[in-house]
Amino acid sequence: MNRKQVAVIDYGMGNLHSVASALKHVAPGLDVAVTSDNEVIANADHVIFPGVGAIRDCIGEIRKQQVDLAVSEVIQSGKPLLAICVGLQALMDYSEENNGVDCLGAFPGKVKFFSGNTQFNAAHDEGSSSGEHLKVPHMGWNNVAQKMDHPLWHNIEEGGRFYFVHSYYVQCEDPSIVAGECHYGIEFTAAIARNNVFAAQFHPEKSHTNGLQLLENFLKWNGKW
Repeated sequence: MNRKQVAVIDYGMGNLHSVASALKHVAPGLDVAVTSDNEVIANADHVIFPGVGAIRDCIGEIRKQQVDLAVSEVIQSGKPLLAICVGLQALMDYSEENNGVDCLGAFPGKVKFFSGNTQFNAAHDEGSSSGEHLKVPHMGWNNVAQKMDHPLWHNIEEGGRFYFVHSYYVQCEDPSIVAGECHYGIEFTAAIARNNVFAAQFHPEKSHTNGLQLLENFLKWNGKW
């Protein structure tokens, strides 16, 4: 019996080896390829699309290395795709970062700056419930409200905590695909899901028990629900 193959897309802008290590932790013996080879990505059973850093650099490398085509093919194939952090943001229509960047347009919505939101700034001026002023980037643990019954939430409690590191947040224009929400001065989209794609703003590979459970769920998922 062939081992399940997972491709972690490498376009030079992701925390790739920590993702690979977390996958191997939940599934010892798993065949994980950290790769930029579109053929390897196309032949994998599951695909992870990570990303960290500035969106202009990410989108530039994604298009230069034709990762946009590989991701589009994965989405159309029906095989499970998990996007993480800037991977989620790259799937949206547009980001305000770097004076505005057109993204891949797989999902309807924009990526916006926390401090550019008047509601966020009002919350910052008032201070958080703990008495501390809100800082950008949003860094650390926060609760995620589950907005749909999805296989990747299996065995993860409602309001479970995950680890975030980001200055920009997704404002999704289609509430029916919002899988999770988080509060940090404002309510923002923490995860989206449609068909065979699940995309998260948080880092499951850094989120200990809940993150490992989500990765385990992803490996067991067939892309349908």
